[in-house]
Amino acid sequence: MGTETKDAAFESTATRVSTVSIIINIFLASFKFLAGVLGRSGAMISDAIHSSSDVLGSLIVIVGVKMSGKKSDKDHPYGHERMESVASLILAGLLAAAGISIGREALSSVIHGEYLSAPAPGLLALIAAGVSITVKEAMFWYTWINAKRIRSGALKAEAWHHRSDALSSIGALIGIGGALLGAKVLEPVASMVICLFILKVALDIFREAVDNMVDHACDAQTETAIRDSAAGQRGVIGVDVIRTREFGRKIYVDIEISADGTLSLREAHDIAQRVHDRIEADFPEVKHIMVHVNPAE
Repeated sequence: MGTETKDAAFESTATRVSTVSIIINIFLASFKFLAGVLGRSGAMISDAIHSSSDVLGSLIVIVGVKMSGKKSDKDHPYGHERMESVASLILAGLLAAAGISIGREALSSVIHGEYLSAPAPGLLALIAAGVSITVKEAMFWYTWINAKRIRSGALKAEAWHHRSDALSSIGALIGIGGALLGAKVLEPVASMVICLFILKVALDIFREAVDNMVDHACDAQTETAIRDSAAGQRGVIGVDVIRTREFGRKIYVDIEISADGTLSLREAHDIAQRVHDRIEADFPEVKHIMVHVNPAE
């Protein structure tokens, strides 16, 4: 599969997953808002607003993926892959904002005793919370599996956005259930704990996106596999140096190999070409590799 075909498949998958997310989130947010109004649950109405924010997150992923898939040009000779990392940074910010909003409202409710005067919710709100948890957790795994398959940081961030919504619904479920049982304070306490989980996820997404934007090296396992692939090619005596850097979802590799110093320039070039072709075949995520040949000592 050529690079252009792989990039097209990447964009197609990411766009399809995000489009499915948008459609489901619109229906889910509408259902939760209606259930919140009819079930007299402020927690469920807030949860519906949180689901609505996921629509914006999905749109950001679609835009980021399309921009990252643009071909190299004169001003961007290495391509536009880092635009996907920019999308991840924006999603991390949205997640953090959602977490802070949930935590602030919960803390205010406890400090000012607002939860005591809240009306008792209906059973419909409890059912809506259960439906939301189930749907959003399913959306997390659907998005996460596709994100891992195509190595998309932005899609991973969107998956965690779904998980944060599921966590928010768990808080609503605990709060609504507690209110029905007479323990209204459970809702804001659960929301504050969930706030911490969401902020932790936002921080992890932020760190990964920044790593991809500052030429962070690949993990040791990937570098070892690339080294072994190069060392196994005919004519290669040893691998002297290997450097990798992540560029969005792609990898750039600089490698120095050693070969017989008495070989002709053509023969040394053929060895370098074999290493180049083998690594690109074995590692689809490698966009570019530079091979330098040293004479063996």
